[in-house]
Amino acid sequence: MKKILFFLLLTVISGCTLADIKVEMLSERTALENQVLGSYNSLDSQMLLAASVRGVDTSGNINPPPEHSREYKDTISAMQIIDFHADDLDTFKRLGWAGENNQGLVEPFSNDRTDVPDEFKSFADRYSAKEFDFVISKINESREKIMLRVIQMNENLTESDLPEVRKIFAKINMEKTRPGDKIQDTEGNWLIKKDAS
Repeated sequence: MKKILFFLLLTVISGCTLADIKVEMLSERTALENQVLGSYNSLDSQMLLAASVRGVDTSGNINPPPEHSREYKDTISAMQIIDFHADDLDTFKRLGWAGENNQGLVEPFSNDRTDVPDEFKSFADRYSAKEFDFVISKINESREKIMLRVIQMNENLTESDLPEVRKIFAKINMEKTRPGDKIQDTEGNWLIKKDAS
């Protein structure tokens, strides 16, 4: 009887599949891209941890903050600046005032207010040209700090790898930007990002 049950079980298992698995590669990343992306994600996690550190223990005693290097603090601050301005940058891009260049930075364009859609009129009226330039410069300054920190975090990278790291950050930023936004290709031409579908 055991042999029959074993044979039936073996027949059922070998003839059945639990699921039809389809794997689609959206894009193949190089080892360097994976290394840079891993370091960037690590920084993002560190920023979240830095924001969630409690100042008071369960007994009500104040805990001193953990000691961190100046570079660590600067990088966390840079990531916070980028997060703080993310909505504004997204709107700048939608208005055509800014785009993602091929160096991993935001490229400012004219902040022309003549054809601003109604949904963005109050936003456009709120931003002076001086404030727009300031926000773009803060975002780019922060992106530069993060790129340099990623290089410092990887023993296989040096500052001579910065041009390649810039390209990787440009690719990451372009992947995250929405269709209809301006992006710069590797030859320096400005294009409108197409819908992925």
